[in-house]
Amino acid sequence: MTLSGAMPALRYRNFRIFFAGQSLSLLGTWMQTVANSWLVYRLTGSATLLGITAAAQQLPFLLVSPLAGVMAERSNRQRLLLITQVVALAQVLTLAALTFSNSVQVSHVIALSLLMGVMAAIEAPTRQSFLLELVQGREALPNAIALQSMMYQAARFVGPSLAGLVLAFWGEAWCYTVNALTYIGIIVVYCLLRPELSRRARRTSRWSEDLVDGFRYAYGYIGIRRLLLMLGMLGLFSAPWSSLMPIFAAETYAGNSGTLGMLISAMGMGAVCATTYLAFRSSVRGLGTLLCFTGVIAGVALCLFALSSLLWLSLLLLAVFGFGLVASVASINTLLQTIADDDQRSRVLGLYAMTFLGLGPFGNFIAGALADRIGAHETLLGCGVIIVLSTLVFASGRKSWIKSVRPALQRNGTIE
Repeated sequence: MTLSGAMPALRYRNFRIFFAGQSLSLLGTWMQTVANSWLVYRLTGSATLLGITAAAQQLPFLLVSPLAGVMAERSNRQRLLLITQVVALAQVLTLAALTFSNSVQVSHVIALSLLMGVMAAIEAPTRQSFLLELVQGREALPNAIALQSMMYQAARFVGPSLAGLVLAFWGEAWCYTVNALTYIGIIVVYCLLRPELSRRARRTSRWSEDLVDGFRYAYGYIGIRRLLLMLGMLGLFSAPWSSLMPIFAAETYAGNSGTLGMLISAMGMGAVCATTYLAFRSSVRGLGTLLCFTGVIAGVALCLFALSSLLWLSLLLLAVFGFGLVASVASINTLLQTIADDDQRSRVLGLYAMTFLGLGPFGNFIAGALADRIGAHETLLGCGVIIVLSTLVFASGRKSWIKSVRPALQRNGTIE
């Protein structure tokens, strides 16, 4: 079997161009994320400010993503994506200039992270719904989603390692410069795409009516509601691992920025394995059952990581955590896009971004405050326990959930 036969999304020229350009852009984004954390920790040494910085980048998902889902249904998605990338480019150039001039302050990092978060909150549901225009058919959509998740996690694996090297030799400003170059690259890519625009009915309703209708549809349907609730627990209690990593790198393992890059990359390595596995799956059948196992795996691995003081063991546990977490989140993404009706997909994806990424700031803020008081290890241990319990609650209702989603999967031609 050829690669395009095993991964049908790669048959489409538009998706191949998008895949290459987005992979490069995500490397730069992860480099900036690591540089932001290291810069704030270097300037302040505060776990609370680390949490606030991470929250500033994620908080817009809670408020903006549902609106972005409505916007994606009403707008030219390619043009909207271009706008978000141009604004994001201006943001990172500003941060690079401030850092090169040695005038950067934590308030600058937080404010620009907030702007970056707003653009990302608009971009995420728009990009997800744009995939259907790139592959021109529902049959290749699950594979496109899996490949997109795979490139995101590959960037999570490689990006922090590159950031660690650049930080060690040249400093944060050059991480921002590299990210600026990748933004220019993805802007060019979006200009080159020639997608087959999906036909959309002319909207006569108000934005507010579409927004309320999206919430009513998603939370009124047990198949989507339970997935979103499970996703919310994953988003809330998995987010602190990233914002607390500088503390583990510097204090638990007596390391530096290179150690931080290793820790984040270990999680990324497990995530890449998860998305590679999902990319080679030929059907969404069994994803609900898989979700029950991978959620427990993620929670247990996070608990064991919190109890570990050995760097090699911690790296291994983070890889297992990354596999379990990303397999769970990517499975939920694929299921939501497969289950949702065509005229509701963008709004459901807006709620997906709001639920997973929008709740993260609360987890980061609470975990940062708790880590200052009870310790980072104890905080992550509690997060891992809650993830396990949440997954077990979802698993207890698995049969009724399967019964609720079966008609939608049959109607969409996903299963017979």
